Amino acid sequence: MSNDAISWIRFSHVLLPLATPISDAKVLTGRQKPMTEVSFLFTEIETRDGHQGIGFSYSKRAGGYGQFAHAKEIAPAILGEDPNDTGKLWQKLVWAGASVGRSGLSTQAIAAVDVGLWDLKAKRAGLPLAKLLGAHRDSVQCYNTSGGFLHTPIEEVKENATRSLENGIKGVKIKVGQPDMRIDLQRVEAVRKHLGDDVPLMIDANQQWDRATALRFGRVMEQYNLVWIEEPLDAYDVEGHAALAAALDTPIATGEMLASVGEHMELIKHRSADIIQPDAPRIGGITQFLKLATLADAAGLQLAPHFAMEIHLHLAAAYPAEPWVEHFDWLEPLFNERLETRDGRMVVPDRPGLGITLTEQARKWTVDSAEFGKRG
Repeated sequence: MSNDAISWIRFSHVLLPLATPISDAKVLTGRQKPMTEVSFLFTEIETRDGHQGIGFSYSKRAGGYGQFAHAKEIAPAILGEDPNDTGKLWQKLVWAGASVGRSGLSTQAIAAVDVGLWDLKAKRAGLPLAKLLGAHRDSVQCYNTSGGFLHTPIEEVKENATRSLENGIKGVKIKVGQPDMRIDLQRVEAVRKHLGDDVPLMIDANQQWDRATALRFGRVMEQYNLVWIEEPLDAYDVEGHAALAAALDTPIATGEMLASVGEHMELIKHRSADIIQPDAPRIGGITQFLKLATLADAAGLQLAPHFAMEIHLHLAAAYPAEPWVEHFDWLEPLFNERLETRDGRMVVPDRPGLGITLTEQARKWTVDSAEFGKRG
């Protein structure tokens, strides 16, 4: 029986600047402005026996300050608790802020704590998180997204794709969903011709099509042998995605914008996706992700977690069916360690826990912090 207890928690609100403003279809359709930074909520946890864990959540464009504020309000609820009891602690944090619900910003604040608790648990066991969860593989096939955004000229997209393959990444995803569908078609055709027929290629419309447009474009895309079409419709249009999945040979992928297990259950119930794309920081952390992974596996879905490869590599490695993991280099300035890509796959590190530590630069980008309890 464990006699250990959580004795100290620190939250850090970190703003990561992006080297180039990022534009996807949401920007070109006028719904959002180009993204210039990513907001992170880091949680550092220490126990009475000296065990430590680190976790994080994030937000793009808005919400980061709210996550930090909510985390400060609910954190005292788990001081003195056994860090092993991840499920119990998740519930305790939810009930500490119950009036704001069980999805969205509130559970994203909890996610940073939950990920930190799982990191601590795996470190204490001396195991990578994937091994603690029960890995099915030691590496996961991966694809690059960061080189294919719509602000990037097509020749540069092709150069980025070549570089990704040279760096041991298996597939390439490019953004579509512009107001002029002909430009999208030209970009897809150019990248497919550049890569050849054998390289896995995905496209992502970031929710910018209506049902008729998605069906029409999806039919044109059949000739390019895509691995998937991602977010062709509004993230909550489960019936539309289901109709599209039934009508097209190309698999449909979606789920990254959903903010709870319950919302993903609607996708599964309606058969709205062939490939489900949950984001652990967005749905409440690893405790919730594992619940969803069980449901997705039972439904025979492929898994391709969104963003945050430092977390999702471990979770994908523990999924029974062969998954994908998304390669983004944006977060590299935050961590001292690097994830290895080799022969088209991302390798699970042998370091305990998530295998990450914060850089001094991450500390410098911290705009606010708060501590609870006392360090050992």
